[in-house]
Amino acid sequence: MTRATETGATGRRWYHRIGPGLITACVVIGPGSILTSSQVGAKYGYALSWVVVAAVAFMMVFTVLGAKLGVVAQQPAGKLVADRAGRWLAVLIGLGVFFISASFQFGNNLGVHSAFKVYVDFDYTVVVFNALSIGFLFAFKNLYKAVERLMMTFVGLMLVAFAVNLFFAAPDAGEVLAGFIPGRGAEIDLTLLGLVGTTFVITAAYFQSYLVRQKGWDRAEMRDGMRDARVGALIMALITLMIMTTAGAVLSGRRLEDVAHVARQLDPLFGEKGTALFCLGLFSAAYSSFLVNSMIGGFILADGLGLSSKPTDTAPKVLTTLVLLTGMFVALWSIQKGQNPIPLIVAAQAATVLASPLMAGALLWLTNRRDVIGDDRNGVATNLLAGLGFLLLLAMSIYAATGPIPGRIAQWREQSVLPGAWQSDDASYRLVISEDRAVLSEDGSAATYAWDIVPSQTPKLLRLYRVESQGEIRLEPTRTFAYRIDDSTMTLEEIPRGGEPPGELPPPDEPSDRVLRLQRAQAE
Repeated sequence: MTRATETGATGRRWYHRIGPGLITACVVIGPGSILTSSQVGAKYGYALSWVVVAAVAFMMVFTVLGAKLGVVAQQPAGKLVADRAGRWLAVLIGLGVFFISASFQFGNNLGVHSAFKVYVDFDYTVVVFNALSIGFLFAFKNLYKAVERLMMTFVGLMLVAFAVNLFFAAPDAGEVLAGFIPGRGAEIDLTLLGLVGTTFVITAAYFQSYLVRQKGWDRAEMRDGMRDARVGALIMALITLMIMTTAGAVLSGRRLEDVAHVARQLDPLFGEKGTALFCLGLFSAAYSSFLVNSMIGGFILADGLGLSSKPTDTAPKVLTTLVLLTGMFVALWSIQKGQNPIPLIVAAQAATVLASPLMAGALLWLTNRRDVIGDDRNGVATNLLAGLGFLLLLAMSIYAATGPIPGRIAQWREQSVLPGAWQSDDASYRLVISEDRAVLSEDGSAATYAWDIVPSQTPKLLRLYRVESQGEIRLEPTRTFAYRIDDSTMTLEEIPRGGEPPGELPPPDEPSDRVLRLQRAQAE
């Protein structure tokens, strides 16, 4: 490599000419991706490392497309879409992205809350950080430069924190390398799709076209934009793989409910220093994603509405503030009331079904138009990879619309019915179900479980996971019951481990020796 190539057209070394890609990496590595990566590692070990590589490869392709669109077209994506397809499509994309950002922003709030909750019992941490974020938006004249510097700091903190945790975990190198062999691992399920969905984030790739313009790049810096996008994608892959590998090494077979639970599980294994480092990485991921995710929703909607997408203008900042406040109020409601966030997750998934393929298609379409890109249109190889990525997003959206979204709605409805106290007529058997725990008392002895349900099964299944003294929850259910609820009566039949559920449970007025009937009771 010659010195001219190394320093580029601006005379600065390549590592001084990156930034938008790091910001994109920060928004992808948030509390959701940390929890999903940890869950995948705990469930499958290192076997799905190849899936991370594939998802990051697709993310890299679309991030490069976004960077190319920004530096060559020198117009915001919303205006390009509105001029060529109509304002309605630009508004539809903007609303979809805004809704996704606002819906998932509460997860970033809960991530910040979880990082501090391990050490400080204070429920209003998110208020402080939202106030700081809103102040950050309006305080800096050069908002992009301030965000870039802040994100570089957070990327460094995440790399150090998760790398040290990986060192403590000391995984087997041979087993880790075997995980990169394609095709190994697991069947397609929500865990696998969640890993892809939190790594291949099309909204962040689309926003890359805005970031490169905010940095001031034009066609002369296109090579810098391509390199920057690739560096950002590699950082995403590295951090995701470090988190997943750590969980595979030390949390195998454990059920992880949230990011705070991951931190608590590391404490007896790594000690206070290891847990503190994880919380530092968690906070860095949560707050970086926290800020940039809200900017994605605010800036793309402002552009779609034909207002402005410049960081110096008021409209995108106001809409970004609206995203921040929506996430904060929902998080506070969840924290204070202990409410289940499933309805909001369902809403966000429903928005993603429409918005993700739409944005991928728009990006692919714009970067193939000569009147937008000129001679820098996509080549055959790029179109092939981007087309496969588009089909992947479309398939995931169809799957979500026909499976997980209806399933989540059914689960939400059912989980609103189960909580409360249930007991047998002679009071020898009592089941008390709260938001996230179930206490089962049998003949004077009681045990605490985590619980979930399978509402799509007939009959429905209640699964109990034993909670150990250190808070550890095993991945496989300890006990499984088929159940049905008729008014104030719950009919239960325990399913032996490895056994098949019964075809049907008897109605409450039919005598049966194989089932247990519980009545609603007063909570103690």
